[in-house]
Amino acid sequence: MTRRPISPIWLVLIGIASVQLGAAVAKHLFGEIEPTAMVWLRLVTSSVVLLAWARPQLRGRSRDDWLTVIAFGVTLGAMNWSIYQAFARIPLGLAVTFEFTGPLLLAVVMSRRARDLVWVALAALGVGLLGFEKTDLDLAGVGFALAAGGAWAAYILLSARTGRRWPGLDGLAMASLVATVMLTPLAVPGAHGDLTDPRILLLGAAVGLLSSVIPYSAELMALRSIRPGVFSILMSLEPAAAALAGIVVLQEFLTPFQWVAVAAVMVASVGATRSRDTLGEPAPD
Repeated sequence: MTRRPISPIWLVLIGIASVQLGAAVAKHLFGEIEPTAMVWLRLVTSSVVLLAWARPQLRGRSRDDWLTVIAFGVTLGAMNWSIYQAFARIPLGLAVTFEFTGPLLLAVVMSRRARDLVWVALAALGVGLLGFEKTDLDLAGVGFALAAGGAWAAYILLSARTGRRWPGLDGLAMASLVATVMLTPLAVPGAHGDLTDPRILLLGAAVGLLSSVIPYSAELMALRSIRPGVFSILMSLEPAAAALAGIVVLQEFLTPFQWVAVAAVMVASVGATRSRDTLGEPAPD
């Protein structure tokens, strides 16, 4: 009896759950290790696994190939570093909600349809609701989350460009290596010996598997048989998944007002994605 393959929708959902669980575990460890060192451990793990898996071919690469993958790696490192800095300051669900405005705005800009500005307005309403909430919301944390969103938008553009120049996972593997090297001077000196603790190293590797290796693998398999528009709509669940991971792992409970804000950004993302999919354009992934 042959096994039925896992549905691509389930693969995407597994990837979403994995990346947000990894984020929650990482934040739980911030009392023992600096966020920069933790994201470095995550990148080291993903680099080792992806390089071993892809075994990228480096000979014969043009100058533009290298410039593209280096830019992709720098963006990847900046995105991960920024969002971990945000996690250290504001609740997980809110950080991902702010971050999500980056790819949302990119989707609207690329649609070139004036009526899609309604989705920007809805997302702005959601973000505005968070600002009006009568709670202490660390402005630095919000800033880091928005910076991560900008880096995410650049990551989407550079991912497509890298994919055209580097086959398979070669580009992602090399970009992970670039991001790791970039963050090494920031992470290692400030780790204060934590990187020699076997327990921290093991947990950091687990975060790397949960936050990078499993989601990348699941998404890669899913994208072989799922429409990009459907994929992007499913990815709109990220803020809610992050909020739930924050509740389960970190006991970060959001107020009803904050849940409305999260929902507004998610609906805006779905609306922008469906609008682009109607035009037959590939949605950003």
